[in-house]
Amino acid sequence: MADGLQTVKNWILERHPERDDIAADLDLIENRLIDSLSFVEFVFLLEQESGTAIQMETLEVDSIRTLGAIEQHFFKTPAEAQA
Repeated sequence: MADGLQTVKNWILERHPERDDIAADLDLIENRLIDSLSFVEFVFLLEQESGTAIQMETLEVDSIRTLGAIEQHFFKTPAEAQA
């Protein structure tokens, strides 16, 4: 797991102390691990950790729905993403 992705995972876990871990395929939105109140802060953290500017208007929810999707969209190089 990339350091940035681990930071994102730790950020989520800090806000949900009832959880020990988050599976890569767990739906973060459906399970309310990311809610509307924390969404902007989450996107800001994701920008910081990935080094990718995120346009809210074009952000696809599926790209942040799971840790696996976040890794695929924000922490893999284009070559890794195609493999």
